[in-house]
Amino acid sequence: MPGFNEILAATEEELVQNFYMFRDDRSLSREDKLNKVARKFLLRDAQLVCAVGFNPNAANLTEILPIMGFDSFDELASERNDIFSTDIYRRLTFDNVIEIYSEIKTHAKLLQIMEYLLKKRLHNIEGKIEATVNSIIIEKYKAEMRAIYFDRIVSIDFVEDRLNNTDSGFRALLNEVAIIIESKLIPAGDIFFRDSILPEEKRKLLNKGLIPTDLIESRLGDESISNEEKRILLEHLKQLRK
Repeated sequence: MPGFNEILAATEEELVQNFYMFRDDRSLSREDKLNKVARKFLLRDAQLVCAVGFNPNAANLTEILPIMGFDSFDELASERNDIFSTDIYRRLTFDNVIEIYSEIKTHAKLLQIMEYLLKKRLHNIEGKIEATVNSIIIEKYKAEMRAIYFDRIVSIDFVEDRLNNTDSGFRALLNEVAIIIESKLIPAGDIFFRDSILPEEKRKLLNKGLIPTDLIESRLGDESISNEEKRILLEHLKQLRK
């Protein structure tokens, strides 16, 4: 039987073949229909909803929707959106989430939807981390954020919103500024010259070797930089010249 990844990436023909064995049993409730099909695929209900819901080829396959208990794709998409934006590595595994990003990264319509969902999803994950300081969730969150940036799941507007939020402790937790530079979403020089990037964040960029010496020297030529940033830059140049 196909698993989560196979359903997520299936062609229209493959999806129809996967669901061909089932029939629309009108005596069952939607919940029971969905559960029956999910069990056959050895999946949770939420996994099946998201595997089909994020499959770029599924929207036009109206024949498989009643089998899962849905009257329309919009109804399934609403359930998909709720699951993805609220679940924190329980009904959907971390690997499921990463596979979804990998599958949708070349599909403009799904990317637009995903950026909307991510605002709520990340808010929920970050709230959970603040409440529990769960190390397992923290590590999965870090890896998920790297996938979001390196797979280019988000637009520049999303990135700018994250960079402009100077009060976010999660930016430091992730070393998010470095991830953004490493993913080449925004050039290193552009970010390094911003006052909204904190001196300690710039220290981390320097330590990772992401900032060329000429940019450091140019930044030092700006008399408006803070004393703390100036000290960090001078100390780094001193270490380089030893």
